[in-house]
Amino acid sequence: MNKITITGFSGFVGQNLIPYLEKEAYTVDTLSLRKQEWKQEIPTDTVVFIHLAGKAHDTSNTSNAEEYFTVNRDKTMELFDLFLNSSAKDFFYFSSVKAVADTVEGVLVEDVVPQPLTPYGQSKNEAEQYLLKAQLPEGKRVFIIRPCMIHGPGNKGNLNLLYKVVEKGIPWPLASFENHRSFLSIDNLCYLVEGMIKNQSVASGVYNFADDKALSTNELVSLIANVSNRKPKLWYIPKGFMNTVATIGDKIKLPLNSERLKKLTENYVVSNHKIKEALQIQHLPISAEEGLRRTIQSFSKL
Repeated sequence: MNKITITGFSGFVGQNLIPYLEKEAYTVDTLSLRKQEWKQEIPTDTVVFIHLAGKAHDTSNTSNAEEYFTVNRDKTMELFDLFLNSSAKDFFYFSSVKAVADTVEGVLVEDVVPQPLTPYGQSKNEAEQYLLKAQLPEGKRVFIIRPCMIHGPGNKGNLNLLYKVVEKGIPWPLASFENHRSFLSIDNLCYLVEGMIKNQSVASGVYNFADDKALSTNELVSLIANVSNRKPKLWYIPKGFMNTVATIGDKIKLPLNSERLKKLTENYVVSNHKIKEALQIQHLPISAEEGLRRTIQSFSKL
């Protein structure tokens, strides 16, 4: 069976993808790009590279910008060059929707003109451009994967923060903002990667990964409340009033400021039409609601 080499294996995606692929009878090797001699440790019989390693987006903005480019761009280029000169067939680069858009008007599709605003997004985008410009030898495929917000059991993040708010019975004061966001269940991510490896007709290119349905924050709050056996507390406070509070928060350092309000209420809907068409599937195996339910249920055990 195909041998797969995975970088970034200690992260959340790697910790879920490795057992999934092994269960499907693939042989998986791990590769740490932190080691000085990592180039000598690549198995010569690797058929598929899955490059997960990277510097994650630091929402507190305390990271050195250059570090993003060293890790996310330069290491990717080095590994990709080795792939081009190897006998391996497939190269998966896990980029991000943030490589092309920090905010989304309408629905995000793959052929959007990239406009990343952060060092994280810019470094991911520059790595993408390097891969897209390469002349591929015959028989090789390169996939640039742009996942939206990945979640799953055991994954702490923004969903866990929202869970804590709802679970404590604190009302959600931004119910007047009816925004929609796309999520990606780790189960669907694993399913799509394995499908692309197995299906040799899937062409090289950029593919968005997202669940089939985008959910509003109000739906998410209600789902968390339902899983927690609580009644959802949605406060429909007028938008104008909340915008005023956020403006005041900019000046006197309140928990709610304009930037935080924007992040909590903006739309970020991602299309997964291209990958489903490539794999000739109608629906992903896990619905957006079921995937989120599984994740939320895991928070009570953390």
